[in-house]
Amino acid sequence: MNKKNAELKIGDKVYEFPIIGGTESEYAIDISSLRSKTGFVTIDKGFKNTGSTESGITFIDGEKGILRYRGYDIDELAQKSNFLEVAYLLIYGELPKTEDYNVWKDNIVKHTLVHEDVKSILDGFPSNSHPMGVLSSLVSSLTAFYPKSLDPNRSSDEINGTIKRILAKLPTIAAWSYRKRLRLPVVYPKNELDYCSNFLNMMFSMPSEDYEINPIHAEALDKLLILHADHEQNCSTATVRVVGSSHASIYASVSAGINALWGPKHGGANQGVIEMLEMIKEDNCDYKKYIAKSKDKNDDFRLMGFGHRVYKNFDPRAKIIKNIASDVLNSLGVNDPVLDIAQELEAIALKDDYFVSRKLYPNVDFYSGIIYKALNIPVQMFTVMFALGRLPGWLAQWKEMRENNEPIGRPRQIYTGATKREFVSLRNR
Repeated sequence: MNKKNAELKIGDKVYEFPIIGGTESEYAIDISSLRSKTGFVTIDKGFKNTGSTESGITFIDGEKGILRYRGYDIDELAQKSNFLEVAYLLIYGELPKTEDYNVWKDNIVKHTLVHEDVKSILDGFPSNSHPMGVLSSLVSSLTAFYPKSLDPNRSSDEINGTIKRILAKLPTIAAWSYRKRLRLPVVYPKNELDYCSNFLNMMFSMPSEDYEINPIHAEALDKLLILHADHEQNCSTATVRVVGSSHASIYASVSAGINALWGPKHGGANQGVIEMLEMIKEDNCDYKKYIAKSKDKNDDFRLMGFGHRVYKNFDPRAKIIKNIASDVLNSLGVNDPVLDIAQELEAIALKDDYFVSRKLYPNVDFYSGIIYKALNIPVQMFTVMFALGRLPGWLAQWKEMRENNEPIGRPRQIYTGATKREFVSLRNR
């Protein structure tokens, strides 16, 4: 693009606004001065065409099926890296050297234990509390245990300490929220275990027996977390940045992100996949009936986990996670009609002209739901697992936003309510 400015004509007047470009040939019209120049604002419901920031963290090309963290393709990171290394990359911008990685990992291991009073707060929740509500509340409560974190303008060393602390403690809190729901005693972290093995142990250990960690399952979880680690300016990430723009603490901002992720239109998609599969199972496993329903434009039924609002091609994460799903199912030798239905739907969608022509391929939510079910993780915990993966992205986005000294988020509106009215007292109404 050669032009440096875009022109907007309103009536007889022409206004110029700068065009800015990114490193991957993305272009935007900078309308920061639109209201002061013209008196107008834009309407963009859902902010689908509005860039709220310039970021160097994640690049997505939905048409070509590209996802990169800090310039690295997601498939290469999933194959060659691990979650803690990817977390470091997202937050600090470069892959760590060996010495830096070892210090990073050791610091996180040292902070996995939470204060005993957190357990007292956990005990106050009803046993049927949704784990996401518990997770959000307990993350927010960490400000009480680390009051210095309330000041986002602290030294970089103190901010880095908070980042390591929340990365370490979120798996512990997440596992405890699950145990609470089952009325099981909490399991304390074991520092000798790796990040994902430690989480699985805290989830599934029983008092009377040692939990045997399957390395295939721990590796599958590690890759799932990598695939979910960041995804540009989605609903929860934008929430973290907007909350953080008010100079709220990392804990408050992440807690807000967890609540945004909780919504079924965002983080609940893989739960919707399993609920759909369970519904088909209850209908005599007649998946062909539901394939037909999904093709009927007059039918409200939609296949969950197929297609993606960002990717107009195959979701690059789905290619990776499909193989992970196969490894997990083969290792378990499970005999579950729900998983059988999933595999039948997948086979049809990958070769049926209706789905292929519309590029309605199975996405990351489809496969992640299958893997979580195979690992005996209940559907109420699916979004919690998503939050565990997305945490490094939220932290990277919060850190970038603060380092760039971005202004407080404050969208405009067009008022459509009543015009000025005279108040009538109650006795005269």
